[in-house]
Amino acid sequence: MWAYELQEFGIDGLRRTEQPDPVPGLGEVVVKLHASSLNFRDLMVVEGTYNPRMKLPAIPFSDGAGEVVSVGGGVTKWQAGDRVMPIFAQLWMDGDPNAEIRRSSLGAGRPWDGTLREYAVFNENGLVAIPTFLDYGQAATLPCAALTAWHALIKSGGIKPGDTVVTLGTGGVSIFALQFARMAGARVIATSSSDQKLARLKELGADETINYRESEDWDKAVLELTSGRGADHVVEVGGADTLPRSINATRFGGHIAMIGALTGAASFNPTSVFMKAVRVQGIYVGNRRMFEEMVQAIEVNGSKPMIDTVFGFDDVAAALNHMKQGSHFGKIVIDYSKGGLQ
Repeated sequence: MWAYELQEFGIDGLRRTEQPDPVPGLGEVVVKLHASSLNFRDLMVVEGTYNPRMKLPAIPFSDGAGEVVSVGGGVTKWQAGDRVMPIFAQLWMDGDPNAEIRRSSLGAGRPWDGTLREYAVFNENGLVAIPTFLDYGQAATLPCAALTAWHALIKSGGIKPGDTVVTLGTGGVSIFALQFARMAGARVIATSSSDQKLARLKELGADETINYRESEDWDKAVLELTSGRGADHVVEVGGADTLPRSINATRFGGHIAMIGALTGAASFNPTSVFMKAVRVQGIYVGNRRMFEEMVQAIEVNGSKPMIDTVFGFDDVAAALNHMKQGSHFGKIVIDYSKGGLQ
C-alpha cells in the first residue's frame, strides 16, 4: 500500500512510501481509506510544533473515511463493504478523557499512525458508520472538526433554542458550530475579516455578521447586537488575540468553548471570568458516543459539511500549504482516487 510518512519535520519532510498491506488481528478491521481531511492540528504535527519530541517516521492526519475490506476473528460490528470513519481518540468510547485516551489520538506519532495511507487497521470499536447520504470526502470532515463543534455546543454548552452563539472565523470547527447552532434553533453571530466570507456565512444561516478588521472591538459589536446582554456561547478558536474579547462578549453566567489557540497562548486578566461567572470549558474533540449521536442528528437533518477545496493524494503538500495560508472557507479534503489510488 501507499502511505505518506513524516520523515523529518516540515511539509517537505513528507515522503510517499510503499508499505506492507495490514492484516487484521483478533477484533480488528482493515479499512481501505478513500479520503482524509485536514485540521490545523495536522499542520502543527507536520511542522513539529504540536509535539517537537514526536518520534519519526510517523504517518500523519487524524481524519479519514473509507470502506471495510476485511475483518479479523471475533468482529461482530462490521463486515466487508461497510462505510466507516475512525474515531479521533481510538480508546475513547464514553465518559471523560484521560492521559491514556489522549495518547490514542490518531496522526500524532506511533503506534497511533494516522489516515494518510491507503489501508489502515483499527479495532472494531474505533469506527463509526458514515451518514448514508454523505460521500467519503464529506464524511472525512466529521471525526475531528464536526465532533469538536458538537461537543462544544450540544454536550458542553447544552445549547437551547433561542440562545445566541458567536463563532470566530471560517475554519472547519466554526462553520460546523454555525450549522449545529442553527440545527438547535439558536441565533448565530459570525465573525470574519472578509466581507465575501461574511456573505457566505449569511447564506449558511448566520443571523448577524461582524467584520473584525473593520470593527476591531467586535466584542462591543456583539454586546450591541444583544442589547448589552452578551452571547450565551462563544466558540473560541483564536487564543491570545481573541479570548479577552470573547470573555467580554459573553453574558453573565455564559459559556466559552475553548477549542484552539490559532494566535498563540493567551494572556488575560482572569478577574472578568469570575466576576461574570463565565464558564470557560476546554474541548478535546469527543468520544465515540458523542460521535454516534452527532451522526444521528446529521442523518435526521440532512446537514452537509462545507468543503473549501479537494486535493488529490499526490497533492498533500499543496493541501497543507493551503491550510497554512488560512484563506479557506470550511474543510480541506484529500481525495485518494485523485492520485492513482482506486
